[in-house]
Amino acid sequence: MRVSDILNSTGAVLLRGDHARTVHGVSTDTRALRPHQLFLALSGPNFDGNLFAQAACQRGAGALLLKGDSSLALPDLQSDVPVAVHAEPRRALADLARWHRSRLGSPVIGITGSCGKTTTKNILGQLLATRMRTVASPNSFNNDIGVPHTLLLADQTTQALVLEIGTNAPGEIAALAHIAQPTGAIITMIGASHLEGLGSIEGVAREKSALFASLPADGFAVLNADCRHADLLRASTRARMITVSIDGQGEFNATNALFHAGGTTFRLNGREVSSPLLGLHNVSNLVCALAACHGMGIDIDALLPAVSTLKGGHRRMERHEIEGLVVFDDTYNANPESARAAVRFLSGLHGRGRRVLVLGDMLELGASSPELHHAVGLDIAAGSIDLLVLVGEQVRATAAGALEAGMPARSVVYLKDAKQAASELDGMLRQGDTVLLKASRRIGLDFVVDHLRNRQRTGVG
Repeated sequence: MRVSDILNSTGAVLLRGDHARTVHGVSTDTRALRPHQLFLALSGPNFDGNLFAQAACQRGAGALLLKGDSSLALPDLQSDVPVAVHAEPRRALADLARWHRSRLGSPVIGITGSCGKTTTKNILGQLLATRMRTVASPNSFNNDIGVPHTLLLADQTTQALVLEIGTNAPGEIAALAHIAQPTGAIITMIGASHLEGLGSIEGVAREKSALFASLPADGFAVLNADCRHADLLRASTRARMITVSIDGQGEFNATNALFHAGGTTFRLNGREVSSPLLGLHNVSNLVCALAACHGMGIDIDALLPAVSTLKGGHRRMERHEIEGLVVFDDTYNANPESARAAVRFLSGLHGRGRRVLVLGDMLELGASSPELHHAVGLDIAAGSIDLLVLVGEQVRATAAGALEAGMPARSVVYLKDAKQAASELDGMLRQGDTVLLKASRRIGLDFVVDHLRNRQRTGVG
């Protein structure tokens, strides 16, 4: 893009330099900046992006977009680098990404949901990449910085673009969809997530439905027909609806799921599908991704060989064998629905020693947090969990629910935080145990997993 494109699409003002200069890509981090990229200086409560202008020039930036107005006093910068200013660089990033999106001819698939959106995005990106040049959101780039960044990774050779779209408050998905202009969308499921900002599960459903509402009439929407808010989501869009189900209610139905050492095998509309991904929730995520491929006109049968090569996301039901233990690291994040999915998965494993669930606090649940934590405890007691280790403060309600539902007190252990868990968990485990760790990211159970992996185990239990 030319500097003039940046000015015209964002309303930025050029302080100096050639408006015809061409830049190749956008970066907001000088550590990752490549030569000839635009450095767009974002600022926050604890940092000022303008302070990195000199470093950006030293790394070969093609142009700078700084925070300020025409009166901004420039530091001593390399003289031939164009410098523009904007009052709100974060908004400028969004406007620039929307303009860039309008230049792309590729389909754009947006993915949201209370659980599974990152995994579904990863699956869809991997499947599409076997057939076409695909760009997918790195990691969990799903907010008003991450979505524009992902759009700006695409170019005229991109044949498919897969975006993860998240939210914490009403209106965020509509704003991100306005930038991304998706042609297809997946809503994985609706559940109790981000209730502090969205108020209720019904509020979550209304917020997520904005993604479907943004689709054009000739687009497609992949809907989990098992979701109890399916009718609301269905009514929100004029796009073609493609339904998926693990209860036999959809156009694409996954049945007869069997979990084994190699992953999961199930039947999809009569076809046998073998996936290395674990858990019934990942069957649903995979079927959503396959339905999106169908929506793009791709023959699903032609994709099935690629399913066997799928790789799971980091700290999303990631399996490790650690000297006599099998450890499932599902510590990336947690809410009540994903916690229940973890309980179902662990309860369904057979043929080894004890099944140990290490569950930490689930955050951002607002005033409903005690009730929701308590309900997960009831589900744990109804499952086949041999030892429940709870970490944090809010999981005290989970302990109460599990004990109330009949789980023996000797099978419920409470630990204060991740540091104590790392110190004491090792001594609770026995040879042959299967251990699953899950919590919201800020609880830090990833530290416990790393402790188990890195310690030289001289004997357990």
